[in-house]
Amino acid sequence: MPLQAFVLRIVFCLLSLSLAFTSVGARAAGGVELVVPDELRPLLLKHLGFLDRHPEGIDAAGRVALLRRARKEIGEILATEGYFSPAIEGEDGGDPTFRIVVTPGVRTTIASVQLDFSGDLTRDEGDRPARLAALREAWGLPVGQPFRQADWDAAKQRLIDALSARDYAAASIADSSAIIDPTTASAKLSVEVDSGPAFRFGPLEISGLVDYDRSLIERYRPPTPGEPYSLERLLRIQTALQNTTYFASVVVDIDRQSATPEAAPVRVQITEAKPRRVGFGFGVSSNTGYRVETSYRDAHFFNQAYNLVSGLRIEQRRQLGYADVFLPPSLDGSLDSVGVLAEHTNIAGLQTQRQSVGVVRTIPRGKIESRYALNYQHEILTPDGSLRTSRSALTANWSWTHRSVDNILDPRHGHVLNLQLGGASRALLSDRNFVRLYGRYQLFLPVVERDVLILRAEGGMTVAESRDGVPQDFLFRTGGAQTVRGYAYQSLGVKDGSAIVGGRYLAVTSAEYVHWYRGDWGVAAFVDAGNANDERKLFKMNLGYGFGPRWKSPAGPIAVDLAYGQADHRLRLQFAVAIAF
Repeated sequence: MPLQAFVLRIVFCLLSLSLAFTSVGARAAGGVELVVPDELRPLLLKHLGFLDRHPEGIDAAGRVALLRRARKEIGEILATEGYFSPAIEGEDGGDPTFRIVVTPGVRTTIASVQLDFSGDLTRDEGDRPARLAALREAWGLPVGQPFRQADWDAAKQRLIDALSARDYAAASIADSSAIIDPTTASAKLSVEVDSGPAFRFGPLEISGLVDYDRSLIERYRPPTPGEPYSLERLLRIQTALQNTTYFASVVVDIDRQSATPEAAPVRVQITEAKPRRVGFGFGVSSNTGYRVETSYRDAHFFNQAYNLVSGLRIEQRRQLGYADVFLPPSLDGSLDSVGVLAEHTNIAGLQTQRQSVGVVRTIPRGKIESRYALNYQHEILTPDGSLRTSRSALTANWSWTHRSVDNILDPRHGHVLNLQLGGASRALLSDRNFVRLYGRYQLFLPVVERDVLILRAEGGMTVAESRDGVPQDFLFRTGGAQTVRGYAYQSLGVKDGSAIVGGRYLAVTSAEYVHWYRGDWGVAAFVDAGNANDERKLFKMNLGYGFGPRWKSPAGPIAVDLAYGQADHRLRLQFAVAIAF
């Protein structure tokens, strides 16, 4: 085929396609067109399904039927927004287009509200009059506000929710009406609420227990008989039970139709979880390198409600095996555990072999958590280029933490304070007398709409004649992600041969600004300064600074930081979950 003829054929094909698309576009331009004020267009387009069913137009009879349907459906939709007298007309928009023109009219507003109450709440005793006044004050649809069906339903639901959250579990709407006058575009609202009787918690009715005894539930402090009903109280015990490893699902409620509301049974419906679980995982950290691990859990250890948590973790710079047994909480809420651990690390030129056994009691009290621990450990230290040593210690430790943040996994406002005190004595299975003091404070300050400024201060001191004989856990090293960024993990400390070992003094400060974008991504800039040393006179802060992205994962913000250590003039990439408390 000659080239000229081939080009002409291509042009002919393109023109044919163009005409075809033009024809399709013309047909698509026909059909039904909706003419409505812009503020109502999204609402109608969302709920009207007939607008795009006539792309090629409709005849006169079809237009009459369509207009009849449009008036019915559009009228019903606009009524939910307070437009009760709209004008809906049809007109010819040019063949084949048919226009439906909507004039919504005057929006209905609330002219009056009447709230009537009956039941125990109307008694003139205790805080009832004040509570009744507060419910009237909090009513969500005041006079003068536009009437919307969704707002009307929501206001009644909020009223019942506020009343039934405390004391009045069977509160209900006895009657309600919204009288609409289309001629004046006004609505008269009337609601009658029956509070019902005041409820108090009665005996526990537990179903679903197979492997565990009823006493396990009672350890989580359910409502006591005679306690005034509170929805928050039910949710608290339900959450406490659900968060344990013993149960797969928990539902806690009361019998709202009880013939004895002064002692309404508390129903606890439980599905037990499988007690034994095996897990496998892998990961990576800029501090300790690649990681693989396996774990085994048994929530029915020794056929009791003892929770065994054990595992083996192998990292590039650390390997450990552990086994902890957690007892169910005591009646006062204390949590006891006992555990053993064997660990080997090779970090900053220091190899450590450690074995330990200990017992811990944790006492949570709202925002405050106290921990008391007794631990015996033996370790062998092998610093590169120095002598191998061993040390043992029986230590008593106390930790006190106060958390006051708006979100435990993604804090933007609040603070966290942790204080620790521990020590050992030669008179009790230890190689040296020492006392360790440590404190850490983090402050979260919201900035503009979504940003946050994070300030951190950390300090510690080990009181001892020498660091010799003191276990590394009771000395200090720093550096790495979440400490002094820009330096290798635990590379700031005391030089021993060519290794870095722990010193008796620690000081760290940090300032970080995080800017969050509209999604789950953000970027941070930071400055860290800190060091660990064995002599206060030689103490010198090392500076690190940098920036990096943040991503809000379900476990908390993930941080990837490009950090520069000013003391050793190196640039490092470090990453971690960006919250440590």
